[in-house]
Amino acid sequence: MTTPDLPRLIAFYRDVVGFELTYRFPDEGAPEFVALRLGSSELGLAANPEAGEPADSHRWELCVYADDCDAAVGALRTGGATVTEEPVDQPWGERSARVTDPDGNRLLVLARL
Repeated sequence: MTTPDLPRLIAFYRDVVGFELTYRFPDEGAPEFVALRLGSSELGLAANPEAGEPADSHRWELCVYADDCDAAVGALRTGGATVTEEPVDQPWGERSARVTDPDGNRLLVLARL
């Protein structure tokens, strides 16, 4: 994923979602690319000052499992995400909600009931 404000999006995914920074290029100065890990999932973020909001056909949705869906959504909202679907119990045994990060990318937050 590319973003016009890489430091802000790194902080969002690290501090709010819980990803760990595993790679940074270059080592010093303003980063141009980073890799983040959450469990066995990895996310690459690249700086691109010209990046705009992606077209709907190019969007992806990151699924994030949490111990408590409502608490996770509250933390994401406080961290700058926009809640597009409030948490709700699903018939298949999960509670889910949808949010968008500060660049408009979608996150599906899930927790087992």
